[in-house]
Amino acid sequence: MATAPLNPPFRPDHVGSFLRTPELLAAREERKAGKIDAAQLKAVEDEAIRKLVAFEEGVGLRSITDGEYRREAWTAGFLADGLGGLRPGDPSTAVSFFRDEKGVAHVATAFEVYARLKWRQPINVAPFEFLRGLTKQTPKVTIPSPTYVHLRSGRANISREVYPDLDLFWEDIVDAYRKELQALGAAGCNYVQMDDTTLCALNDPAGAERARRRGDDPLKLMFETYPEIMNRAYAGRPKGMLLAMHLCRGNSRSQWSSEGGYDMFAEMLFNKIDVDAYFMEYDTPRAGSFEPLRFLPKNKTVVLGIVSTKFQEIETKDQLKRRIEEASRYADISQLSIGPQCGFASVSAGNQITWAHQEAKLRVLVETAREVWGER
Repeated sequence: MATAPLNPPFRPDHVGSFLRTPELLAAREERKAGKIDAAQLKAVEDEAIRKLVAFEEGVGLRSITDGEYRREAWTAGFLADGLGGLRPGDPSTAVSFFRDEKGVAHVATAFEVYARLKWRQPINVAPFEFLRGLTKQTPKVTIPSPTYVHLRSGRANISREVYPDLDLFWEDIVDAYRKELQALGAAGCNYVQMDDTTLCALNDPAGAERARRRGDDPLKLMFETYPEIMNRAYAGRPKGMLLAMHLCRGNSRSQWSSEGGYDMFAEMLFNKIDVDAYFMEYDTPRAGSFEPLRFLPKNKTVVLGIVSTKFQEIETKDQLKRRIEEASRYADISQLSIGPQCGFASVSAGNQITWAHQEAKLRVLVETAREVWGER
């Protein structure tokens, strides 16, 4: 039996977002309508986060997030509010479409970059410090991948007046991420997760074709540009900070935006991108088989996303144990953990599940991890 890790990712871990409470949703709508001010909204957020942390600890989690309760969507805060220079762009250039079991639902938002993207001050430090004050467990901060803006914009939506060439665009992105990681490290944060939808989107044949139509080379982006930018952005991160990468195929109101296994880019993913751990979606056949795990180097770990946050069916411990056993044929079980494939509410509306489903899924993860690996 493998021993429990002292540091993240933990045997049962999670991606980060949680269903919003009715009180929080109502307060945000009141803020939009001008019925309450920013301080009043923050007070509601603070109280909701306090209760959420108690919930996370109560189900047995050791990595603790604020549920992204201060964000309307997983990208909010860091991008448009934090770096500025972004607004909705031409939807015809979008690479991804969200869909459900019935087919295409709606196009993913495209960004227009109309001004320089600049890191002006710490974006996640204050939320981290509030979270850290609520728990003795390990607080985790989640941040959109540094390649996300480019995927959602493309050259057509990046102002040529602001960025005559893309080198300056990438320099601004890299600078922002390096400064944010340094600020988080200085504040005592040692667990950061980069949420990436870009590689899976380009890996999807439909997404790759849409990228080509707007003038991008999806293979060059996947195997050269994006890994290079990620590594530049993560270079020099604080010593002792564990950096994880979440691979996502889209998660919005129980819809998804891409499909396809990891086979094509797994070797590059595990051996070229400088992160310590990977959260990998494995809750449906859309993610392919565990076979690509054979490329996992001995110094890295993977959290198997084998519990779905999209569907109400509660997985059983026997089901999860069989999947862990299957994955361990390709990677040593000591390098594996388990978790949900994504957050429960990447957007504030949340997935089509209830709080009871959310709790039951987390509890089965914790119980399974204890039985497979021992103490959590």
